[in-house]
Amino acid sequence: METTTSVYEEIGVVPVINATGHRTVLGGSTPSPRVKAAMEAAERYYVDMAQLHARAGETIARLLGAEAAYVTSGAAAALALGTAACITGTDSAKMARLPHTSGMKNLVVIQKAHRYHYDHVVTIVGTTLVEVGGDDGTLPAQLEAALGPDVACVLYPAFLEGTKGTLTLRQVVEVAHSKGVPVLVDAAGQVYPIEKFKSYPQTGADLICYGAKYIGSVHSSGILCGKKELVGAASAQGFIGYETVSDGQAFGRPMKLDRQEIVAVVAALQEWLAMDHDQRVAGLERRIVAVSRRLQGAAGIRLEVLRQDGSSPRVLRIDVDRSAARSDATTVARRLREGNPMVYVMANSESIFVNPSTLSSDDAEVVAQRLAEILGPT
Repeated sequence: METTTSVYEEIGVVPVINATGHRTVLGGSTPSPRVKAAMEAAERYYVDMAQLHARAGETIARLLGAEAAYVTSGAAAALALGTAACITGTDSAKMARLPHTSGMKNLVVIQKAHRYHYDHVVTIVGTTLVEVGGDDGTLPAQLEAALGPDVACVLYPAFLEGTKGTLTLRQVVEVAHSKGVPVLVDAAGQVYPIEKFKSYPQTGADLICYGAKYIGSVHSSGILCGKKELVGAASAQGFIGYETVSDGQAFGRPMKLDRQEIVAVVAALQEWLAMDHDQRVAGLERRIVAVSRRLQGAAGIRLEVLRQDGSSPRVLRIDVDRSAARSDATTVARRLREGNPMVYVMANSESIFVNPSTLSSDDAEVVAQRLAEILGPT
């Protein structure tokens, strides 16, 4: 039987053991057997994609406690479609003009201390990001003053909530709604704990974006949920809306999904919400132990298990004292990539981070062995 390794090597690609988490540049996710089975079943028949989208959205909305939901080709697509919906609403003439937004609401406000790697995504539909506040935070009065008639929405990256001096999501919702401005939340990886995952539609935020890869769906899938009218406006501008609603005038045609991917999101969400997450986290901790025990007694090494919310609830940090250890952190990361399969870890000049969320038990043993060869006791 042909293996994954041989499939890659046949075309000259070196396979990777991914100890970095659900990173786009490494392929994102590995769907569970249940999700794969649902996708395979979906292949048997073709389907009316508009109907599939509608029924999948209804199921997802019910599970998340939102008014409506729409499956997207990733969280970034959800952000773009959500921004478009905030600009145009259900006005088909405005939809047809995107990304040319002159004379329309074309500003997206974000707290300056909340600027992040993916905020540029909301500008592809013709908006401009406007910072409010300073590096040390934002006051409610500053946000209110920034919400003029040209503002389409406020962008709120959920993973940065709690940044010193910044407004909470509930504060932003209160101020924005007092000015009639919707709030778009990037909650891409905020899928655990479950109570937190399901809390965002209850905050009053108008649109929330999730990356479905974090709940075990395929890499190229996401969820946009929230207020029914805005989700409907986003749907009209998606790849099926282009064919069936807007008469070829929607910008979202490139953001295509297959029927199997839409089914995968529904199946993954059902599985994620029914899962015993205590058992899942215990499994992550066992993989960390597998790595840690091989490094016990190594010179210049300090181990710490990071416990956090989000898509990576457990991460092993390996602090490396370059004056005492057998190698430095940067060199270790490079050497791990020199094998076959390559091992990818996150690293800086002082530490290595092993994320077990994307490791099988067998792969955790490989990572442990390779780290022990480079850093372990002599």
